Amino acid sequence: MFIDYCQEQWLEWLGMAEFTYNNKVHTGTKVSPFQANSGQDPRMGFELRKKERYEGAEKFTKKMEEVQREAKTALVKAQEDIKRYIDRHRAEAVGYKVGDLVLLSTKDLKWQMVG
Repeated sequence: MFIDYCQEQWLEWLGMAEFTYNNKVHTGTKVSPFQANSGQDPRMGFELRKKERYEGAEKFTKKMEEVQREAKTALVKAQEDIKRYIDRHRAEAVGYKVGDLVLLSTKDLKWQMVG
């Protein structure tokens, strides 16, 4: 969505695409990658500045630990939900033995007839 039909502008738009992706909330973690990595989202240039310039190191560390703990918990839950969904629709694997005859689809095989 960031390039023209000739695909000549991807290099110009790659940074913006990466920034946009990292600034969006992830459905699994419920936070953006920026938030998960640094504990805050980047300034976009139009937010009001905070009165205090820097957070205390201890407060920042605790916030980071909390964000990472919540992100890990959300990822584990998302993995469990996906596994539960997949397992509901999964059939038992067929047990094959040496010498069993099986059918092979040639749909995706590249081969030529030798005449």
